[in-house]
Amino acid sequence: MTNDVVSIYDRQELNWLTTIVLVLLHIGAIAALFMFNWRAFAVAVFLTWMCTGLGISMGYHRLHTHRSYKVPLALEYFFALCGTLTLEGGPIFWVATHRIHHQKSDLPGDPHSPRDGAWWSHIGWILMGEAKHNNTRLLAKYAPDLSKHRFYLWLNDYHWIPPVVLSVLLFLVGGLPMLLWGSFLRTVVSLHGTWLVNSATHMWGSRRFATRDDSRNSWWVALVTFGEGWHNNHHAHPTSARHGLAWYEFDPSWLLIKVLKWMGIAKSIHVARLDSALTEREAA
Repeated sequence: MTNDVVSIYDRQELNWLTTIVLVLLHIGAIAALFMFNWRAFAVAVFLTWMCTGLGISMGYHRLHTHRSYKVPLALEYFFALCGTLTLEGGPIFWVATHRIHHQKSDLPGDPHSPRDGAWWSHIGWILMGEAKHNNTRLLAKYAPDLSKHRFYLWLNDYHWIPPVVLSVLLFLVGGLPMLLWGSFLRTVVSLHGTWLVNSATHMWGSRRFATRDDSRNSWWVALVTFGEGWHNNHHAHPTSARHGLAWYEFDPSWLLIKVLKWMGIAKSIHVARLDSALTEREAA
């Protein structure tokens, strides 16, 4: 891809708005530790599952980006709404970025490869560059399926509204502790979890598949990202709804997809087979 990818992702300028927001989020996350209560903690845990588990892992990633399964459109929209609550941008931005990552994985043009530095792959690519979340027209070429929906176009432009509304509601319900735990600390933990998939799972871990990139399987990243840490499995079989291919590879998102299948909600599910993985490993 080329010049568009470079102009969107490789500008070496500090994005002050993004930087200020992230600094304030981290300050609030630290402050939350001094305002602990079990109610706020329980809400933060639930929202982590809803926003990161449903919104990012099952939604933005496995459903919206790779179309590894199908659900009713209303549920698909709900997953996308949950995804915006992580402050990782709108659905078209997220999907476009991840599709470019797969096409250019650990090659020039990859938005967040550790070959450009561990710091860059984890957070630098977010801090450095122009504000690109709302450049819907340019990003739409990488997500034409989502761009057909007026809802996704609107959500991509106004992805900041749902987290602001949620934060206001949390404050009204539980005051400052609920706000700090449910929005600030929860968001910071979720962001770093997702960023670890970009950085750590391209540097450390095991490789079952001889993929052309540096993707790795990392059990500890999988634990904090609802199964997204089985990254080498994923890069070898990107359209598979199941990332943890072995019984010991814990993949909560896959387990929930299986529940949705049993309920008749999830259909057309793509699943990689473990025996193909073993064959690939032996060949390597």
